[in-house]
Amino acid sequence: MKRLLRITWILLVAAGAAATASAQISLPGLPVPKLPDVTGPLGDTLHTAQSELRMDARKLRIRELLRTERATVEADPDGQPILRGQVGALSPTPEALARAKEAGFTILSEASLSGLGLTMVVLRVPDGMSTRRALKRLRELDPEGSYDFNHLYMDSGLLLAAAAESTAPAQPPPVVAQTAPGHALRVGLIDSGVDGAHPSLAGTIIHRFGCDGAILPQAHGTAVASLLVGQAADFHGAVPGAELYAADVFCGNGGGSFAMLAVALDWMAREGVPVINISLVGAKSVLLTQLVRVMNGRGHLMVAAVGNDGPAAPPLYPASYPGVIGVTGVDAKERVLPEACRGTQVAYAAPGADMRAAAPGGGWAEVRGTSFASPIVAGLLAASISSPDSAQAQAAREKLTAMAVDLGAKGFDTTYGNGLVGASLRTPPIPAN
Repeated sequence: MKRLLRITWILLVAAGAAATASAQISLPGLPVPKLPDVTGPLGDTLHTAQSELRMDARKLRIRELLRTERATVEADPDGQPILRGQVGALSPTPEALARAKEAGFTILSEASLSGLGLTMVVLRVPDGMSTRRALKRLRELDPEGSYDFNHLYMDSGLLLAAAAESTAPAQPPPVVAQTAPGHALRVGLIDSGVDGAHPSLAGTIIHRFGCDGAILPQAHGTAVASLLVGQAADFHGAVPGAELYAADVFCGNGGGSFAMLAVALDWMAREGVPVINISLVGAKSVLLTQLVRVMNGRGHLMVAAVGNDGPAAPPLYPASYPGVIGVTGVDAKERVLPEACRGTQVAYAAPGADMRAAAPGGGWAEVRGTSFASPIVAGLLAASISSPDSAQAQAAREKLTAMAVDLGAKGFDTTYGNGLVGASLRTPPIPAN
């Protein structure tokens, strides 16, 4: 009976919080809940419920997405969201495309990934054929080709509370960070849209890509950008004043497809951006595996959030690919976030809670999640790399590892990786009223 009452209480609190809390980038009908802070006898119970909700937040968003957008979105065999009726291909031969067309497939889009030496084709599935069957059929028609679902990738953090407007005075444009005399520091961001008018970003040079040129600021991308390059009174990102190359792969939606991620990576390659932050998580993909391998081979360093699905969750991508720098988050007491994923993909820990970041419209938000630890690591690495170069990337990683503060088990471990970096970059939280 006591257990039943405890579960009922947790569910009631969660439901009440969900009705009033604001979301970071919610999919239709599903805000991301924040449970109230509680002290006293119920504290442990509510802390457990809060942690469980954070671990389940992405799963709940996926479930809601599959329910509300079933005409365009479905699940792959592992339950990860994909675009219904679409299959992606990398550099298919003309002969392979001809066989696909004969089998009833049509080309939805075709893009030259000139920076990576590849082409990308998205094929529409024939009427009456399931997406799973279509993928199997294409692989049968072209066993040597690279085909996979057009997966959706989602952000990996929560915006828990927000101030209505900025309380910080306006700042003059910051001095652009330098890697060497005459060479401005540059860093990349693949995320949702960025509010470049926010006081912490107003003096930043932002090069934009995606969404046919439309600027569609969203909460997650704005927060991550500020933690990467922002600067205001009592606030600064990891590399304030660096030039930001921001690719919006969400375009106002709750996630970005593999196809959009592919053209964003190609743009970064063409622009020669050495370090790229990707605070997104999703499924392992044959296609994304190939893109990451090419980017690594060309000396680009990708930094990604490991995700917030919990310590027992399977690896999430792109953070779990070889060569990608996976980042977990810690709170103000330097404890790993209980919802953070664990595994050998964790390379470093960085501040990921009990801090604030920019919110669209000039305000600030309390942020939590591995999404917000990742830009701190990306910025620290970017400060040591002037251009895509494998030797520079390796040297930057070795330098960062030497700076890391060992936490948890001695040496490398699957919770904190090589240790904590960027502790001094934790931004102050929103002041209490």
